[in-house]
Amino acid sequence: MKAFEIGQFGLDNLKMVEKEYPRPKSKEVLVKIHAASLNYRDYLVVNGKYNPYFPLPLVPLSDGAGEVVEIGEDVKTFFVGDRVTGTFAPDWISGQATKDQLRNTTGGPNNGTLTEFRVYPEYGLLPIPEHLSYEEAAAFPCAALTSWSAMVVEGKVNPGDTVVVLGTGGVSIFALQFAKILGANVIVTSGSDDKLEKAKELGADHTINYKTVTDWHKEVKRITRVGADHIIEVGGAGTLEQSVKSIRPFGQISLIGILAGGSKDFNLLPVLMHNIKIQGIVVGSKAGFESMNKAVAFHKLKPVIDKVFPFEEAKEAIRYLANGNHFGKICIKVSS
Repeated sequence: MKAFEIGQFGLDNLKMVEKEYPRPKSKEVLVKIHAASLNYRDYLVVNGKYNPYFPLPLVPLSDGAGEVVEIGEDVKTFFVGDRVTGTFAPDWISGQATKDQLRNTTGGPNNGTLTEFRVYPEYGLLPIPEHLSYEEAAAFPCAALTSWSAMVVEGKVNPGDTVVVLGTGGVSIFALQFAKILGANVIVTSGSDDKLEKAKELGADHTINYKTVTDWHKEVKRITRVGADHIIEVGGAGTLEQSVKSIRPFGQISLIGILAGGSKDFNLLPVLMHNIKIQGIVVGSKAGFESMNKAVAFHKLKPVIDKVFPFEEAKEAIRYLANGNHFGKICIKVSS
């Protein structure tokens, strides 16, 4: 079978290789991967910036969707022909994860989904909602669940709340879509007016171009008067100070990414004095995924996919992700 792997860190070292066809053992399922999707984590993993100690060679990418083609002994919940997606951290079933469960993840340190076939533990799979294609289903495991965990599991967003969504990448667009399902008002920031127009088409109530409105926290305060209830923070230290200035007392900032940098000095006093909650979010549990899928199926929600690349152009897809010009998710069609 064909797969992409890195023998050394660096995107230029991502190569298509021939690997041995896998076979499922007891309580395992063999899946033919039809589609994979990209997350910023994948770019960092490939380039050795996420964890330079991941064992090599490594098949990258965490998200994938496909078809069950073989089941091992004692598999009870899946059958040949079922359409499935894999979970990012298969051992994290529900509740709070242990450190070991958070370390056992797809696409590093375990081989990922940029391959024609992959074996999953039975408990590491979920059925795909019927209205989704393979490419659409592949967009959900990391980005969508991260947004769901931020707003539903940890944030408990209520109707009428105001949610600020930074940027228009995969996590952010899912956050916009979920916030509207939950009945929230949404403010979206971006450096592109074109992207902000697209965000309005998806239901954004207000938009802010952070390149023309550099102190965008002032605009959030003007819109909300008291500050936002919840902020989806994907910038990291580079934008966190403005997020703190934008949030209301007792509001929550969900810290998801570090796109604008990982370290910066800023005043922590408002966090203390206003009882602001800064909550780190690391994807989510299988139980959270199941709950999210129920909402996705009920509302017939579909992801926003910017572009689908053919399998042979996986390297170009990752470069496209790194450029940051996408709106929503980037997918790779692995097989038909």
